[in-house]
Amino acid sequence: MTREIDIRSKEQAEKISRLASEAPYEVWVSTETVMLDARSLLGLLSLVGGKAHVVAEDNVNPAAFGKLVSKME
Repeated sequence: MTREIDIRSKEQAEKISRLASEAPYEVWVSTETVMLDARSLLGLLSLVGGKAHVVAEDNVNPAAFGKLVSKME
């Protein structure tokens, strides 16, 4: 399951990392060229200013995933 977001600031990257760390499942962030563990603040900082996809396994509850991604935006 995947949803696209814009990572606009350092503060948003920190928020994404924190929320991914609290999630009870693995969360990844991908672009056309890289796929990162969403808990990796250093990786997320390299994506500031661009679009990325938040990715989780298909067995994750879609409503819970949607709520998580909404908090990340």
